[in-house]
Order: sequence, then C-alpha cells, then structure tokens
Amino acid sequence: IQLHNPHLEKMKEDILYHFALGTGTHDFPALFGDVKFVCVGGSASRMKAFIAYIAEELGLGSPGCDYPNICAGTDRYAMYKVGPVLSVSHGMGIPSISIMLHELIKLLYHAKCSNITMIRIGTSGGIGLEPGSVVITRQSVDATFKPQFEQVILGETVVRSTNLDEQLAKELMQCSKEINQFNTVIGNTMCTLDFYEGQGRLDGAICSYNEEEKLQYLKEAYDSGVRNIEMESSVFAAMCNLSGVKGK
Repeated sequence: IQLHNPHLEKMKEDILYHFALGTGTHDFPALFGDVKFVCVGGSASRMKAFIAYIAEELGLGSPGCDYPNICAGTDRYAMYKVGPVLSVSHGMGIPSISIMLHELIKLLYHAKCSNITMIRIGTSGGIGLEPGSVVITRQSVDATFKPQFEQVILGETVVRSTNLDEQLAKELMQCSKEINQFNTVIGNTMCTLDFYEGQGRLDGAICSYNEEEKLQYLKEAYDSGVRNIEMESSVFAAMCNLSGVKGK
C-alpha cells in the first residue's frame, strides 16, 4: 500500500474518524494484517449479508452466526471481517466513498497489508443489458465518457486516471463462465454526480430534457462502450491506482 502523504509520518497517532478507529487505540496489524481481499458496497446491511455469505463459502462461519460491526462506534460506515476478507460499506456517491477510501487505505497501510485486491460490488443501471446482468468494469468514465476523475484541490482542477486492473477483469470473467449463473460482460462504467438528472432520469424534482434526448444520450453512452451507470466508480478507480491497490 502506498500513501502519498508525507504529513502522516509526523503524526503521533492517526485517527480514522469515520471508522471510530485509531493507531493509538487499536492494534491494526493484529486486527487486519491478514486481509487480502476488500469488498466495498453502498449499504451497511448488504455488506453484512455479504460477509455472512463469504464466511459460509470459506467454511469459516455457521448459519445464523452473527458478525460484529468493527465500526460500531460510529454510524457513518460499517465494517465486517472474516478470515482474509474485509467487507465495508461506503454510502452513496463520490464524496461518501472518497472519505471511506482515505481511511480504508490508511488502515491497510498501518496494518502492513500487501497484495490487496479491492472490489466494489453493488447495483447499477444497465445500458443495453438484460436485468440481472453483471458488469465487470474495464474503466470508469465520467458523464462525458472520458476515463478520468476530476477533483478541485486548493482551487486547482486535478485529473486522475480511472483505468482498472485488466488481468483482474479477465479472472473475474473466467469465474463467471465457470459459475455460469449470470449474464456477464466486461464494459465501461459511467460514474455520475447525481442519481436523477446526472443519469438522465425523468422522475426527479427537476428535469430540463425530454425522453427523446435522454434516449439519444444513453445511445451515445452505449456506443462509447458504457454498459452501466453508478455514482462511485471513478474515485474508487483513481484512489486504487494511486495507492497501488489492484481494484475492480
């Protein structure tokens, strides 16, 4: 894990405010040092259900077993762990997942984790796909179909790459073929700043376009390689790249 922040080395204690964890109060290597896979998703209850499923698949849990929320001291995020798998909720939208990722990446660094694979799982709006299909993201693109994440830092616009690990995409596709339960495709994921206007919906409180314009935009998105739309993938990809984490 790579941290691009020289200021952290000068701090006596690193407090992960939104996790209710800190290096002065918790032994990160003991708690998280064996983590190899991190799965993140929007809903806290969904991530708890996911860790119960993973525990059963790995033979590390039993039906009805409860899994404590490691971040029980806060109501911002939820975190669960079974063996080498960490399951973390991130809420909705770029700001929420960005805060979570800053603290998660620091947690993995302080725990001295290595060879981490991080996967964001969740529902999304599909384009040109049957309902229930699974999209493995090749790269995250913005609402203009560019593979980049823009952030204003100290008044300056910083642009970061949103390409994701190609080999991991191939491995996940191979897994899907072996399981043979879902229609699975590899494609681009469009990350928007909004659920309603940003994704061309007609049922928000404000709408300045008609259905024909919406369909034309979605056709342009499809033609550019976009297969689904959500609200977190761009900053997820950018931060994984900067931190040396294999992400998908």
